[in-house]
Amino acid sequence: MTIKPLTAAVLCVLGVALAVPAQAAGKTQDQGSDANKTSVNQQISDMQKQIQALQAQLEKLKQSQARADAERKKNTEQQKARAKKVEELAKTAKKSEEGIHFGGAMRFQYFTGDYNKSINHRNGDTAFDIFRINMRGKVDNIELQAEWRWFQYMSAIKYAWLGYDFTKNQQLQVGLTRIPFGNQPYNSHNYFFSANYYLGLEDTYHMGVEYVYSGDPWNVRLAFFKNDGMGGVGGYVTSPNRSYSYDVVGVRSPGEGIYADPQTPAGSINTAAARVAYTFKPNDDTKIQVGVSGLHGGVQGVSKRIGHYSAYAVHMDAFYKRLNVQAQAARYDYSIDGGADRLAVGAYAFYDSIAAKADSYSFNLKYHQPVQWGPIHGLDFYNDYTIITHKSGMLPNTFMNVTGVAVGAGDLYTYFDYVTGRNQPFIGGSMAGDGKIRHRFNINFGFYF
Repeated sequence: MTIKPLTAAVLCVLGVALAVPAQAAGKTQDQGSDANKTSVNQQISDMQKQIQALQAQLEKLKQSQARADAERKKNTEQQKARAKKVEELAKTAKKSEEGIHFGGAMRFQYFTGDYNKSINHRNGDTAFDIFRINMRGKVDNIELQAEWRWFQYMSAIKYAWLGYDFTKNQQLQVGLTRIPFGNQPYNSHNYFFSANYYLGLEDTYHMGVEYVYSGDPWNVRLAFFKNDGMGGVGGYVTSPNRSYSYDVVGVRSPGEGIYADPQTPAGSINTAAARVAYTFKPNDDTKIQVGVSGLHGGVQGVSKRIGHYSAYAVHMDAFYKRLNVQAQAARYDYSIDGGADRLAVGAYAFYDSIAAKADSYSFNLKYHQPVQWGPIHGLDFYNDYTIITHKSGMLPNTFMNVTGVAVGAGDLYTYFDYVTGRNQPFIGGSMAGDGKIRHRFNINFGFYF
């Protein structure tokens, strides 16, 4: 609002007011009428009151205009201050994104099971599980991710890679990266994964290069791995079984023990892998990802190539509100020159054996329930089931069922798992064994930072 038009109006009124008294005075002198004098004086008085009212209104408008100008100035200064603050925060955030950030976890566990009579006699055991350090960040647009784990009996690098983003949805990773196979990142919900993990088909990491396209609705991963994370059959390591991932480390000869050091070393080499998945979103509550995976590579002996291997899978990972359903069917096949029904695998400072060929089927359910029980904010109820069938050498089937609940309380995440299985590692069995159905109850406490 401005005051210039009102000022002009006031001046006009003043002009009229001055002219009227002059005319009225001339008439009174000519006519000498007292009545006219009284009328003119009244008009002058009314005019003066109007002028005073207009002057008061004008003063109010001036004050209002001054307050409006002051408020606009204040708002402008505040906007400038806010813009400056946002700019400073953006610079700080961008600066904080640069560099390497550290995190990690520390885990303990209690366990008991009928696969070990001495453990039952002691009513179970408690043990230190792991201490780990995670590194993640960017320096000059180069991303780094790594995880180093310490156990009581060994230390191991889980993954370690460098990445470069070509676009928002495309990245190239080089180093010790995850094999793109099956449901990602895990085909399970429990602490022990699925039985596929002990075949090297879940959360397994090899040395190579991987292309990742993570758009919507497509997710595509293409990779080439030179060898496993321990340097392959010729790796300069203390022992090839001191690994986080289950890797093939040898060929089992007839009569060779299931858990023995392999007498014929071997390892994967020149493996090509691909995973393609598509995500459907029928409504706001439902998301379904379906995909296919495949890999093919060679098997290297100490001095020459001794065979090849391949694996493929179809998989689904579906979410409806707080319910998650996973399903996967897979097959793997190691074809060794001269024939072999069993292979040696190594991980966690331990040797085991697997069938050279087998089929794998898994079906998993999880339901998330938010709660507010003191520090507890969520419960994850799950049941994960895997069966390994059609093994080479007429080896008996393996199955594993894990029923449990995971409790989230701040940075503490605890698994309560009841495991039932046959010919399953970590409960007194082997993928190449012929044992009884065994059970294990396990509690794993993990503090993540």
